Amino acid sequence: MLFEIYNHPQKQTIVPVRVGFSWPAFLLTWMWAFANRLWFQGILFLLLGASASTAIYLAAPNDLQIRIVLGLLFLPIPLFVGFKGNEWKAAALEKRGFTPRGRVRAASRAQALRKAAAEEFTRASAHRFGDHLPGGLQKIFAIILLTWKSAFRFRLFPLLSALLLLAVVALPVFIQDDGTARGFTQLLITYTLSAITALLGVSTLWLACGTLARDIEECQVQLVAVKPVARWQIWLGKWLGIMSLNAVLLGISGACVFALLQWRAGRLPEKEQTILRNEVLIARGSARPASVKQEIEAVARKMLQKRLEENETQIEERADLKEVEQTIREQAKAGFQVVLPGYQRDWRINLGLARLYLRDRPLHLRIKFNSAQKSPSGTFEGLWTIGVPPKAVQKITSQAPDTFHEFQIPPNLFDDDGVLTVTFANPRDNPALIFPLEEGIEVLYPESGFALNYVRGLCIILCWLALLAAIGLAAASFLSFPVSAFFSLAMLLVVFSTDTLNDVLENGTIMGYDSAKSAWSHSTVDYVAVPVLRSVVWLINLAKDFSPVDSLSTGRSISWGQLGTAFGQIVLLLAGLISIFGMVIFTRRELATAQPIQ
Repeated sequence: MLFEIYNHPQKQTIVPVRVGFSWPAFLLTWMWAFANRLWFQGILFLLLGASASTAIYLAAPNDLQIRIVLGLLFLPIPLFVGFKGNEWKAAALEKRGFTPRGRVRAASRAQALRKAAAEEFTRASAHRFGDHLPGGLQKIFAIILLTWKSAFRFRLFPLLSALLLLAVVALPVFIQDDGTARGFTQLLITYTLSAITALLGVSTLWLACGTLARDIEECQVQLVAVKPVARWQIWLGKWLGIMSLNAVLLGISGACVFALLQWRAGRLPEKEQTILRNEVLIARGSARPASVKQEIEAVARKMLQKRLEENETQIEERADLKEVEQTIREQAKAGFQVVLPGYQRDWRINLGLARLYLRDRPLHLRIKFNSAQKSPSGTFEGLWTIGVPPKAVQKITSQAPDTFHEFQIPPNLFDDDGVLTVTFANPRDNPALIFPLEEGIEVLYPESGFALNYVRGLCIILCWLALLAAIGLAAASFLSFPVSAFFSLAMLLVVFSTDTLNDVLENGTIMGYDSAKSAWSHSTVDYVAVPVLRSVVWLINLAKDFSPVDSLSTGRSISWGQLGTAFGQIVLLLAGLISIFGMVIFTRRELATAQPIQ
């Protein structure tokens, strides 16, 4: 540690003041200020602390998790005191007649006094936050600081802060919700978090490409590369610098959204506030019926075998056989989804270990169905039976197709094994109704509070930003700034085109539909293109399998397991592989080649 030594000529008193961050000032704030005779700062931060504590308590008097999250909003105050505390202390000493004598490096305050008495002063430069780190980490930390300076040099930080403030504050002000809990969350959570993610994502790619590619083009990175700093340390330092910038901006904007959400929630009608607390501002787990994929495949094989025996000479070409297989598989799948008029269908949903803490707690049933026919009223009636006799309950519903519906079901309707039986009876005057296997039936149950769930959702968004930063830096490692930015945006376009890629995989060809043959065309290129696209979709799905914004807006739980999986798949696997590629390319690149005239 580095200490500045101050001496009073008349009193012959020596006072060492640590240079850099002050942990006592960070932890104790106003108490530390009073102890060091900083009366103005002490009174100021005492009033700020009291005001913050009062505001947090009034906003969430009975919810500890919410108070913790709101408390993070005021974290910049003690951080500011920690960074400025020793400067204030030194300035106060000079006002009291102390003069600086020099600097000493010491492990403690007592050792600093002994070295000062022996006049063992050093020419050490001003202390920085990373000086206590090992040598290799000090180099990386220096690159992180340079990356932050680049962000301010591009004027990215103030511009992005203004845009995020506009997305968080102005968007909910100018776009009014419909007064319902769903409309409220659609606006405040879905729109604002989506806007924040989009802004940070684009700016991350832009900064990642610009901070490295421009440093190479302008011959700035050569000044760093000739020093005892490895190329991979430069690359890693820039990635960590971008991620620290993203973490700060995402944390501030996310905290503002959370505070605005709590404030606006109190202005809803009492009924909507109840819905908000029970269905949205909560982390709900989900349980679905067991997969019937094997049963579908078994039925499809039997149907295909029978079709081949009946039409052995008609199905000769491989393309025709693929079409027949796909058609039969869809027919078999329909048998597990359709509820014909006058019939009923049962679903058995295993709640697993959640049954241990769901006793005496109400659940919610989330359903969605489709219909090929329209109803004059726009809705279809149905009879739901939840549970098994003698404690089963029935509910008559009249709901519209092609949309999700939720309704509450009484507690304790599952059996001792945690299996909840749900039965739907389709009236005779209804058409056939289709309950999709993927999203037709789902049981939602309370799992944890909203605040911690919200933090986990922001962490998954940060994982996405880590991947984008790695892509941008990897592209800038061997491309110029315009080309690397274009390449990175092209990668984003591929990610957003997964629906088209999935259609190609489902049809088994990249060719178009042949209306003359009433079938999809196939070519030899498919044998190469389809497997390649399947691998691309698999890699994309490693990052797209998570939807924190949708989960938060619908009250879904984001578990620690999901967060760990997201970190492993997105950061460690995808971003890790891309980072290794970028580091290798950047290490082998010849930086001294002639640069084009700008």
